[in-house]
Amino acid sequence: MKIAPLRKVGIWLIISFLCVIAGIFICNLWVKSRAKAHIFDAPDQLPPNDIALVLGTASVLADGRPNLYFETRMDAAAALYKSGKVKHLLLSGDNSREAYNEPAAMQEALEKRGVPASAITLDYAGFRTLDSVVRCREVFQREQFTVVSQPFHNERAVFIARAFGMKAVAFNADSIENFDQSWLLGREYLARVKAVLDVYFLRKQPKYLGDKIDIEI
Repeated sequence: MKIAPLRKVGIWLIISFLCVIAGIFICNLWVKSRAKAHIFDAPDQLPPNDIALVLGTASVLADGRPNLYFETRMDAAAALYKSGKVKHLLLSGDNSREAYNEPAAMQEALEKRGVPASAITLDYAGFRTLDSVVRCREVFQREQFTVVSQPFHNERAVFIARAFGMKAVAFNADSIENFDQSWLLGREYLARVKAVLDVYFLRKQPKYLGDKIDIEI
């Protein structure tokens, strides 16, 4: 019995859809399993490191409200420094246009929280997580460090770092309660697929590298 052409197309669309869902699920599990043992919620659980890599995000939302992910991330970075678990903060974020400067905003917020400018270095070319992580080693010459971000972001950052052979751990900033995270989780699942592809198949490198920079501690 022959299958009608339209029915064949429908079957292949269903198979393709199920393969995509399975791929997203597998990539998510892969990232979580590789990172789980290296992520911590409290400073006293965390192994000490000289450097904390603080990952950037916008300080305000599109409607002008403060970005709580930014605020809790800065709280976590300041707490980590004050606990003595790290000696220096490398702030890595996007400064691709003049009016948008994530590292400078992070520095201002951290100084208000009592972190001295002498304990801060800015990386203006952290356009995405892979760039920030790889530049930490290739530009700032540190392959052992503590990542600071929210739990979902830390998993991906540590996965990337470990895949590149770096000895990264992570400290979790507080998650945001009473916030619709469905769009964020969907975006993160896709970002994890991209991370797997970038690291193991496309062999992606940061957009910019440049001269090596010594961080004095």
